[in-house]
Amino acid sequence: MGLILALIIGGIIGWLASIVMRTDAQQGIILNIVVGIVGSLLGSFLLGGFFGADGNIINSPLDVGTLIAAFLGAVILLAIVNLFRRGAVR
Repeated sequence: MGLILALIIGGIIGWLASIVMRTDAQQGIILNIVVGIVGSLLGSFLLGGFFGADGNIINSPLDVGTLIAAFLGAVILLAIVNLFRRGAVR
């Protein structure tokens, strides 16, 4: 059950991050889920201590700090992808 919840929340976080980074029209539901989950891992690694997140959306209880760190990690991930794809962050 935790994996299904992580996929749903990862999809929502990836979708919101793609709206912020203006890449929503370029990616589908699968890429939104991947961006949300990988962004969660990146955000918990980089920003987890700052927001008080105990882990990522896969293996920790969902609290506000974890969700904020996951969202910011997804935005950072999309910025890095845009940097390599286009040569500049949009």
